[in-house]
Amino acid sequence: MKIRTGFGYDVHQLHEGLPFWLGGIQVPHTHGALGHSDADVLIHVICDALLGAANLRDIGFHFPDTDPQYKGVDSKRLLSEVLRLLREKGYEVGNIDSTVCLEQPKVNPHIPEMRRVLAAVMGIAEDDVSIKATTTEKLGFVGRQEGVAAYATVLIHKFI
Repeated sequence: MKIRTGFGYDVHQLHEGLPFWLGGIQVPHTHGALGHSDADVLIHVICDALLGAANLRDIGFHFPDTDPQYKGVDSKRLLSEVLRLLREKGYEVGNIDSTVCLEQPKVNPHIPEMRRVLAAVMGIAEDDVSIKATTTEKLGFVGRQEGVAAYATVLIHKFI
């Protein structure tokens, strides 16, 4: 068996009046993330980690923000495409571990639904999707509630 790991990091600015998409669901909040797509920072880091693990570059390479077909796109669609690319190379997802850094809104109440949605999109068990949340103790752009950051590590494997 061949095993590989990948890492993803992403940030998005928060702006008043935008919908806030996180982990494939819309989370009620006064501010949402700004981006070319729906700006789902959690899905974006998972995509980057999966692509990196398979040596397939990054999310910006496959879904550039200069391409109008991705304007406002649901990031779950991007994640589905990333899984297709991985599986074309013979890889399957072993597990995902992710962390969202955000002061408000509180993420923990939404984690079970995010895990269900992400697992369904990727065709893996919910138990293979870990989502954690933290604040930055009011430090930096996250602490000032100007943005959201997320990190993810993944393990992928294939039989050789």
